[in-house]
Parts: sequence; C-alpha cells; structure tokens
Amino acid sequence: MTLNLHSRAAAIERMTSDEPLDVLVIGGGVVGGGIALDAVTRGLSTGLIEARDYSSGTSSRSSKLIHGGLRYLEMLDFGLVHEALQERGLLLTKVAPHLVRPVPFMYPLSKPAWERFYVGSGIALYDGLAFGVRQTGGMPRHRHLRKKNALQLMPSLKPSVLSGAIQYYDAQVDDARFVLELVRTAAQHGAHVANRVKAEELIRDDDGRVVGVVAVDDTVPASDPAGRVTIRAKHVISATGVWTDEIQAMLGEDGPLQVAASKGVHLVVPKDRIDSQTGVILRTSKSVLFIIPWDDHWIIGTTDTPWKYDRQHPSATSADIDYLLDTVNEVLVTPLSRDDIDGVFVGLRPLIAPSDLERDAPDGVEATTKISREHVVASPVPGLVLVAGGKYTTYRVMAKDALDLALADLGKDMPEAITETVPLAGAIGWEWLSERPHILARGSDVDLLDIENLLERYGTLVKELLALIAVDPTLGELLPGGESHLKAEIVYAAACEGALHLTDALTRRTRISIEARDRGLSAAEPAARLMAPILGWDEDRIQYEIDLYRRRVEAEMSSQTMPDDESSNQARSAVRETTLS
Repeated sequence: MTLNLHSRAAAIERMTSDEPLDVLVIGGGVVGGGIALDAVTRGLSTGLIEARDYSSGTSSRSSKLIHGGLRYLEMLDFGLVHEALQERGLLLTKVAPHLVRPVPFMYPLSKPAWERFYVGSGIALYDGLAFGVRQTGGMPRHRHLRKKNALQLMPSLKPSVLSGAIQYYDAQVDDARFVLELVRTAAQHGAHVANRVKAEELIRDDDGRVVGVVAVDDTVPASDPAGRVTIRAKHVISATGVWTDEIQAMLGEDGPLQVAASKGVHLVVPKDRIDSQTGVILRTSKSVLFIIPWDDHWIIGTTDTPWKYDRQHPSATSADIDYLLDTVNEVLVTPLSRDDIDGVFVGLRPLIAPSDLERDAPDGVEATTKISREHVVASPVPGLVLVAGGKYTTYRVMAKDALDLALADLGKDMPEAITETVPLAGAIGWEWLSERPHILARGSDVDLLDIENLLERYGTLVKELLALIAVDPTLGELLPGGESHLKAEIVYAAACEGALHLTDALTRRTRISIEARDRGLSAAEPAARLMAPILGWDEDRIQYEIDLYRRRVEAEMSSQTMPDDESSNQARSAVRETTLS
C-alpha cells in the first residue's frame, strides 16, 4: 500500500464521512499501528490518526532491540519474559524477518566462579524459555567463554575487567521502519491512516459514551476551518504512550492510568571506534548498559531517569552524555570522547506508575527503573479504551488486549486476532530474495553493496525502489551527506511512505539524522529538492523545510551542552516541529 498525499486525503475523507468507523485508533506508534492491523484483519472498519509522524515518539527512539527482557528474570518476572520471547520468535520468523534479525551479546564476568554460575543459570533459563515456546528464531544457544576467547571476540575490552564471559543472542530492529511497515500493512488490508492529524477533543453522546473525536489536520493553515475535522467511531482506542494523560484530560475527570515518562539517552559512534565482533551488556550501579552493533555504527545506551518536561522533544544533557561515556570507558582499552559521537537520540518510555510507588520514592523522585514495563488496558468511560506501558517487543499482545476490551464493549462476536500470521510489507519472499542480492544487482545499475543495504531496510519492497531507479538512473546515486542512503530512498519516502516533511525523511524513513557526523545538515538541501516535486513545494517551502531542519539540529546540539534537564529542555524546545500555517 502506498502512503502519499492522495491516499492520506482519501483516508481523511472516509474517516470524516457520516458513517462511523468501528474503531478509531489515536496514536501512530508501534502499539497504535498494531491495533489498526489487528482490527482491520478482524473485519472492522478502522481508522488511525497520528498527531505528528508515524513513530515520531517513543517508537523511533528505542534501543532498537527485540528481546525477551533478560534482566527481568532477576525480578522473577517469568511471565513477561516468556511472553516477550514468544513474540521475538514470531517477529524473527513470520512477521518481519526482513527488519528483525539476530544480534550477539557478550556478558563479561569479573567475579569468582559463583558469578558464572549465577549469570549462566539465568541465561540458560532465558534460552530454555525460548526453546520451551519453540520460538528461538533460529538463534544459537548461549556459550561460556574463557577470558582469552572473550578478548578475541572483543579486543577493545580491558583484560582487567573480566575473568571470562558468556555470549548469548537476542534480536534488533530498525524501530522506525518497523512501525512504518506496520502502518502500511494495516492500510493495505483496508485501514484508513493519516499522519499530522491531532485529536483535540473527545465527542460524547447524551449518555456520556465516547463516539468520536474532533481533530486538527496539521497540513491545513490554522486560519482555515477545513482543518478542524470530526471523526465518528463506535469505539476510540488511545495508544498514545507518554501522552496518555492528554487523552484522559479530555474526559474532564481523573483517568485510571498514571503514566510516568522515563528518559533513555543513546549515543551513536562509528564502528571503527570499538574493535568487537559482538555486542556487550554491562551491569551498572543504576541499571544495565548496552553496546549494540548497528551496521556501520555502535549504539551505546541507555539511561533511565524521570522526565517531567516537554514530551514531544526530550533532550539529553551534558551529564547524560558524560555518564554514558564514563561508564563505557571503564571497560574500553581506548576510551571514547565526545569527538567520537556521530549522533545522540533520546526516547521516553511510558511506564505505569503505581501510586504507592510514588509515595515511597525518596525526595519525591520516581524510581523509574523499578516501575513495571508491563502494560495496562482500561476503559474509563464507555466507548474509550486506553492502553499504556509495555515493551516494543510485545506490541502485538498489547494491541490484542486493547482491541479485545473494545470488542467486549461493542458486544461484537468477532474472530480472534490473526496478526501472528500476517507478514508485514516487505516480508513476503524475503528469505529467498535476501540470499540472492546478486540477481537484483545484475538486473539494475545499482552496486551489490547498495542492494544489500536496501534489502535490510526495505525487504522485498526493494523492487519498488529499483523501479524508480530504472526510470531515473540518477536516483541510484548516493545522497550527498546521506551516509549509505541513496537518492531513491528520499523520493520513495515522499512518494510511497507518507513523509510530509524533510524531518520525516531524514529522521525516520532513513537514519541520516543519527548516523551522519553533521546530523544530516549537508543532506538537507539535496533531500528537500528531491521531495519538492512530489509534495508540491515551491522554492519558499523548500527553504522553510531546510531552515526548520537546521534549527532543529542546532537546538538538539545546544541542549546536549546543558547541565540539567530543565536547561536542556529550554534549549531543545526553542524549535518545534511546525508547518506553514
């Protein structure tokens, strides 16, 4: 399914028609996209609106891991780990094998033999649970390593920090692209989806039931009444994550969920700065720290601290960056510095905050590392369901639980969820095509390495990009300043993937904003000019988009020099995502 200006207009026209939808989903992250796909594949007329861009919140700023939650075993949360491992296996083998792939990790051991027994037992149980649910995804079992073998795998590790290690496997995902393909798959099955449409008011009937929303189309000038639309639905499901409180506030009463925002900061450094064949998980005094392989880079993260400021633009402080550098440098032979950082990204985890935990927090500070990652669904009033909490890995379970609660209220006898059998766009035929990139290279003028990169990002949809290049061979060229991304990817973002702004293309359809040394500034103009004819931009609009992106980057980099959350938030909030209005 192609997402473009035409399909967006058609979706809004259907959603605002006199005939109410069965289900309207608010929120275009991984859970919202999952609900939309679940609903439409059960035969329900379904709409989805997203206030900004698909996955623009938490779902594009995660640690990019699909995992069972190894550290939750220590909390004896076997149910959560079991559930997550089952979902991990489905994503690896059936739902999105083109976007989810195995990644090795090493757990360094520094204590006497008891630590090997303790940690080894936990990882053995982790593997055992995966084999127990028959969802290993084909990943190898863990193995114990002697010190010499561990250092051969990771020469950058200080010999003094380990006496041995254990290697195990989890999975990683391009989180933003996963959500995009999830939404596109829902649209392919008949869901009506539109980004840049913000719910501002819940519509209630005389009995108090929620029967729809009043929303604002951000692409229409604020002075134009046509930008304010009414969408009616038999049931509204909010999957807005850290913005759940905003939906609850529309009820004019206290909502049942208390959602805390926990900030997670990640650093992106070039691959050659750390000599290793494996990722690493390190235990810290506060939580755990990952060094995660990410193509030509490493992702180092994350932090886990309360965030009480602008949830649209969370920012990293100088102290956050120092903490990550200091922690990782404790184990590296050659320390990293700020000069080694290519990118920084920050996400907010929506955590369910029990009131008794808040009362017990010292000095009023919430201990976010102890708040549950499990999700909660609630229906505060008829016609409205809220879902919050949870983990990226278990989005499908969260979607099912939210929709089941809505269907119970509707009194509809509907079939069970089938999303475990629905492959995402780009997955069908992936196994065969991924092993034969040379066939695609022979049939085009694109280099084999570029073909392999495209396959990892788009799966079998790569054929659609190659069709663009066949029409205009210049699109097969690398985008100036765009790292390994081709010009065709920017055109495809605007023409087929629903990108409405330059920021959408550089920060979510591609990884340029976190991988390019200049944060994508040199790629901004050539990218904007590629998008312009598709989106109808004139020269003024092109310059506006470039300037907005430049100011966004400058605000982010300024915020990263600030000492605390308050000053960092002020610096980052100086520039917001806006449109011409």
